[in-house]
Amino acid sequence: MSTSSSNPPCIVFIGGGNMCEAMLSGLLKTGHPKSLIRVSEPWDQRQEYLRKTHDVAVYADNNDAVSGGDGPRADVVVLAVKPQVVGQVVRGIAAILRDTRPLVVSIVAGVAIKDFSRWIRGDSQTEAGVPIVRLMPNTPALCGEGAAGMFADSDVSAAQRLQTEYVVCNIAKEYFWVDSESGVDDVCSVSGSGPAYFFLVIEAIEQKAVELGLPRQVARRLAAQTALGAAKMVLEAPEDEDVASLRQKVTSPNGTTHAAIQQMIKDGVPEGIANGVKACRDRCVSLSEEFGQL
Repeated sequence: MSTSSSNPPCIVFIGGGNMCEAMLSGLLKTGHPKSLIRVSEPWDQRQEYLRKTHDVAVYADNNDAVSGGDGPRADVVVLAVKPQVVGQVVRGIAAILRDTRPLVVSIVAGVAIKDFSRWIRGDSQTEAGVPIVRLMPNTPALCGEGAAGMFADSDVSAAQRLQTEYVVCNIAKEYFWVDSESGVDDVCSVSGSGPAYFFLVIEAIEQKAVELGLPRQVARRLAAQTALGAAKMVLEAPEDEDVASLRQKVTSPNGTTHAAIQQMIKDGVPEGIANGVKACRDRCVSLSEEFGQL
């Protein structure tokens, strides 16, 4: 679902890194007007790259990017900066955010909405809140194969939810709203950090295949394509068919796959993965506490 293409929002990115580029590239590919995209990026070389590559307006100053001068006002402001500097960045644009009240979409991991609200309101704690969405994308967004989870605070309207989906659908094949902000941490532990889990599995398969005699590029591509194919089978399976049944269908008793799976279970692979997912979620919670002190 997306907002009407006849009335696209003006979207401003604060931070011009890889995720920003993935999002604006997706928007441009689907026909979003270049005149309705602005980027704020502090590094001169990156500014020039974004201008030449995407032909969009790039600013060195965050407030200039949000205001747009004589251009259209920002409907959506996407915060795409490092967690360590986000407090300083948000405080720096707090006044214009209070005045114009755009939808603020944060892709900053580990920073809670209450902290964004505190930084934006500043000393004006009695003012109405600025609508904020926390968005957890992942790095496969860079190749258009992302997954994402989203949480909206109570100030976000139905129309602004559609604006969020309009942005997200250009980078994520699967995206979902979660019912509580803690759900964003859950999403982080599954899909946000999840690509690294699968890289680790592919890495291990590749390395052993090389040791067994396959050329490295052959081993890598076979492992990666197998992971891609298995994932596609999961996504295309009927909703009432679980992943365990798919595994069992290709695991003949006392066969080669059975031998491999039994060894992995013996070595604690499923438990290790599950423990890793929980460790990621726990770290999300602790990061939120740390960054809330900024």
